[in-house]
Amino acid sequence: MRTAVALVNTMTPPDTLTTVGELEGFFRTWDYTGRHNRTGAELAEVRATRARLLMLLRSDRDDAVELINEWLAEAQAVPQLVRHGDVDWHVHGVRGDEPLAQRILVESAIAMIDLVRADEMSRLKPCAAAGCEGVVLDLTRNRSRVFCSSSCTNRASQAAYRARQNH
Repeated sequence: MRTAVALVNTMTPPDTLTTVGELEGFFRTWDYTGRHNRTGAELAEVRATRARLLMLLRSDRDDAVELINEWLAEAQAVPQLVRHGDVDWHVHGVRGDEPLAQRILVESAIAMIDLVRADEMSRLKPCAAAGCEGVVLDLTRNRSRVFCSSSCTNRASQAAYRARQNH
């Protein structure tokens, strides 16, 4: 889920997924394995998945189930346990030679299954920062996270400070 949220949040201005190099950085940061073409076409496909992921992350539980099932069927997903690098056993839904955009969607759908089954959809919420369209994945015990990034946290803190100084 962290990866899906991070990918969706690349859309919040300024867009931080506009070049093949930025996609390469995302691929490495989030420990993706398998096929990675490093092309403009692949970048366009991954960028297009962001809107679909955003729809999933903002959906209610029943709508999320419909999207999850649709995406898994579309990809003819066959969940498998895999281990690679420093990452212990986890589930992949498609082979590593499938397109990166498809793997992102399927793996995000599989991760969302856990939130649906545990009835924890409230862990996903919109960023509380004014004007931000980002998504927050709140994994804190007391569900206190409200901002999608440190940038939004800092802007809100600065605005609150300025408001206090003006009173």
